Amino acid sequence: MPVINMRDLRAGLPRHARLIGLDPGARIIGVALSDVSLMLASPYKAIPRGKLAANAAEISAIARKEGAGGLVAGLPLSMDGSFGPAAQAAKDWAMAIAAATGLPLALWDERLSSAAVNRMMIEADLTRAKRAKAVDAAAAAYMLQAALDASARQDEGAIETRR
Repeated sequence: MPVINMRDLRAGLPRHARLIGLDPGARIIGVALSDVSLMLASPYKAIPRGKLAANAAEISAIARKEGAGGLVAGLPLSMDGSFGPAAQAAKDWAMAIAAATGLPLALWDERLSSAAVNRMMIEADLTRAKRAKAVDAAAAAYMLQAALDASARQDEGAIETRR
């Protein structure tokens, strides 16, 4: 499954389809879900990163249950915007997940998403244990929200034709 840009992914979704946001970490995959109007992203869950087939099956099950029609995966670019080994690994993993699930894929810059979410949780006075349980799904929602916001500004005409 090829990677497409966010605007094309959004424009090609069936009516009322949601998007799944994925923040792949070394041990945990943060999962977020958009609403059907593609305006709001919410944390969904965190799943342990394991074998690709098992992770793809769980993501497929979420897509079926929630009516998702596409994936937006976080791409950890370097701070200078360059494409390093971590970005290549995330891209390869996301493309394999997209191929296994049959869902179209867009990649989105996720630099500092986990740091921003952690900072917000600290300001909200969450304990370290509570932050650890929630940060992965919240970081996925933070990244997906940024993608939704940017693509809504870029292509409002295509969004209107879907309604």
